[in-house]
Amino acid sequence: MYYQDTGLLVSALDEEAQEDLRVNKNLGVYKGALYEYFAAEAFVKQGLGLYYFKKETSTLEEDFFVRTQINLIPVEVKSNSNQSKSLSSLIKNENYSDIAYGIKLGEFNVGYANDIYTFPYFCVFKMKEYLSKKKP
Repeated sequence: MYYQDTGLLVSALDEEAQEDLRVNKNLGVYKGALYEYFAAEAFVKQGLGLYYFKKETSTLEEDFFVRTQINLIPVEVKSNSNQSKSLSSLIKNENYSDIAYGIKLGEFNVGYANDIYTFPYFCVFKMKEYLSKKKP
């Protein structure tokens, strides 16, 4: 569940957490959640749905999915540079034939490797436009 505005999320935190974020500028344990909220807010404002997936029998989970006419695209938001095991698993899994590639948002340059496109966080507001111009 996401608030419609990241500011509402921060205001819902307890006073200690708010002070840690605002005064100390310490993202710490909040970093991953905040970055996912930034992405969710940008998706909603572009008219993209918020679809999450978690496989009950494993650790496989994915932050978001975007549907084009041809593909289902898993989108992962990373607050660190760790590998995206779930993203790679979904792309390689033959049971998900409509998943040909994935997108990872994080502290990255624009790039492409192993069927994963990487973009810096600030590019999320262009996601819908990018996907509409991407050739199959």
